[in-house]
Amino acid sequence: MAVPHSHAARIFGERVRSARIELGLSQESVADLAQMHVTNLGKIERGCANPSLHTIVRIAGVLGVDVGHLTDGITAAHLPEELQVFSAAEFLRARSMRR
Repeated sequence: MAVPHSHAARIFGERVRSARIELGLSQESVADLAQMHVTNLGKIERGCANPSLHTIVRIAGVLGVDVGHLTDGITAAHLPEELQVFSAAEFLRARSMRR
């Protein structure tokens, strides 16, 4: 089985799967309604894909949920270490300390 792309992707995928199952829909039905291939939806649900914003919005629309429902609480801390980012506040604080 493939390893999740990131903790963020895994959380997002679990929420997509949960919403889909709650509606009693198959992956095929959701993928068809979202105008995407079912294998891509499967990868998203397993956390093995990094969907574009347009794909996320389409999936949320099909599931009848707000995008925020699928992404709530997912932060930069959920990204893999190599993708960690500094906040603007951290950058400004470091820059002011160098002066």
